[in-house]
Amino acid sequence: MYFKSNSKSGSSKTEFLLIGLRKQLAKINNFSLTTTHSARNLGFTFDEQLTFSDQISSVSKSCYYHIRHFRCIRPYLDTKTASTIATSIVYSKLDYCKSLYHNLPKFQITRLQQILNSLARAVVKAPESSHITSILRSLHWLKITEHIEYNLLSLTYKVLTTAQPSYLHNLITVQPPRSTRSSSLVTLARPSTSSL
Repeated sequence: MYFKSNSKSGSSKTEFLLIGLRKQLAKINNFSLTTTHSARNLGFTFDEQLTFSDQISSVSKSCYYHIRHFRCIRPYLDTKTASTIATSIVYSKLDYCKSLYHNLPKFQITRLQQILNSLARAVVKAPESSHITSILRSLHWLKITEHIEYNLLSLTYKVLTTAQPSYLHNLITVQPPRSTRSSSLVTLARPSTSSL
């Protein structure tokens, strides 16, 4: 459950965002509560089923707005400056809280990838029909799915090596190694739902 505070007509009003599966939400009798479909927390929009559709739509609208304006000034910039501006103004929006996008449906990830592709083509002044893989490689940019995995792996490594932050370290259990060819690999046990 998530709480969202709104100010309407000068008075403070608290709304509730109930998070769950569609069937779970249908069972809740919320006649005494004012619920909302989505709520913003630390600049990220959460919805009641954690589809992040509203968040991705918001990011998409903002990014394409900046990409259109970036294209107008691109002819006057060298590639290094163009890449720096694109990274700081647009790419940073795609990167924010990216780990939360892990395991989203493919069509949602595709929406984010299309933004990144459009930005990359604008930086190198390539036509929309150009192949994107070589462009991303030339900019040293990862694809969205690759960057999500990189962020998660980096965070996991940090938690394993520093035991910080403690609230995540307490959720991680390293399984004992087995006497197999992959015994040098670190295997993590899936946390129980009761600990989440």
